[in-house]
Amino acid sequence: MLKVLDAIILSADYLEKKGIESARMNAELLLAHILECQRLDLYLRFNQPLNKIETATYRDYISRRGNYEPYQYIVGDVEFYGLKFFVDENVLIPRQETEILIETIIGKYPKEEELKIFDIGTGSGNIPISLAMNLPESKVISIDISQDAINVAEQNRELHNLESRVGFINSNILTDKLEKYNNTFDVIVSNPPYVEKEEFKTLQKEIREYEPEIAVTDFDDGLKFYREISLKSQTLLKENGMLFFEVGKDQAEDVKKIMSQNRFKNIEIQKDLSEIDRVVSGVKGLVPFKNI
Repeated sequence: MLKVLDAIILSADYLEKKGIESARMNAELLLAHILECQRLDLYLRFNQPLNKIETATYRDYISRRGNYEPYQYIVGDVEFYGLKFFVDENVLIPRQETEILIETIIGKYPKEEELKIFDIGTGSGNIPISLAMNLPESKVISIDISQDAINVAEQNRELHNLESRVGFINSNILTDKLEKYNNTFDVIVSNPPYVEKEEFKTLQKEIREYEPEIAVTDFDDGLKFYREISLKSQTLLKENGMLFFEVGKDQAEDVKKIMSQNRFKNIEIQKDLSEIDRVVSGVKGLVPFKNI
């Protein structure tokens, strides 16, 4: 009967030969998930034998990971900003750098403020749900072009008991009319697709082959959504409302320029833990009256 240590050694060797980064860690994390324990607990259970079901499940998980399926899709969930989120192939896997976006927003407002927030491109719902959990008087409307993504986000909303404060709408920010929301929101936030069309081909296989392409690339220059959202935010935001973007590496100055061209003021840039410019934010400015 296969024991824990033997299973880890064999699986790590297999994953390493397949070219999987951090092969040993992946092997340990997948087994810990099956055994419902912490990864470090495995070191106290090296001689524990695996039963037939555990062995079969582990072999399936390792085979899938060897085919570059992301760990998060295999186990079906991920932790983001201290919260659990269900994920599958219909949604982008929440990244640690996006936590900087959450921190930046909640750092701007007291918890008791009754904010109306608009999230564009919800995916798994990690951004609106994290904001609602940390700004308990807020209400969030969140849109996504993918109904399959919204289905996942709704599962996460139910998981965190936020049905009364977080709403999801199937909508395309590039084409849909949103006039009914004019002058409605205190905050607009988006982590839009920002990978250039040509750059997408160079991304790691886990992203190219498994994560939804429409959540990664804008099929253009990487800035298309920033232009459209900045433009529409001027009418959607209340006076002195704020717009917050997550941006890709080396995009911050371009996004800052786009926001400035759309009359945003007090534009700030925050770095992530890797010292990469990651969040760009600004305050809605006055649009001068034009004679027609």
